[in-house]
Amino acid sequence: MGFWDWLTGRDSTPPPAALPEVDPAPTEADIMASLAGVDQLIGSGRLPSVVRSRAARVADLVRKTLPRLESLGLGSYDSYSVVATATDYLPEAIGAYLRLPQDWADSRPVENGKTPLLLLIDQLDLLGATMQKIYDAANSTDAAALIAHGRFLQERFGHSAAPVDLTVPPATDQPATSLNLERP
Repeated sequence: MGFWDWLTGRDSTPPPAALPEVDPAPTEADIMASLAGVDQLIGSGRLPSVVRSRAARVADLVRKTLPRLESLGLGSYDSYSVVATATDYLPEAIGAYLRLPQDWADSRPVENGKTPLLLLIDQLDLLGATMQKIYDAANSTDAAALIAHGRFLQERFGHSAAPVDLTVPPATDQPATSLNLERP
């Protein structure tokens, strides 16, 4: 604001620029719809069997990981990778291959002597290995909790070397039964 603007009461400061709108994060319904689209591509018969099996593996790993995203930390790189694989990476890889004529895509070397088919297989293998690691990481939290609980139980109940003797109280007309559980 200059002196003249101050005297006249005018503000020469431009209004702040509007922030660009950001697309909202995909919802679970968006992710499942994208995976359903991938399933349609897989079942269309337009993909070689080697591609179908790899793409189905990636889609299956994403589906199994989705309910466990919270254990990865919402907003984490791994969570983002799962969502992006379902909504972008996997459909785009398959779509790029399908946009090519199949005879050309399966026989024409395009990069380092590899055909688009081989490039797609490499991409699907990479996505599959990555989704497997993320799925394992998502489950490791509960596995670690199970291990910790087992250690607690061992410390709490596993210190006695004497056998545990459990006597079942007799029913009205049956003699008492004794169970003697020996520890290995």
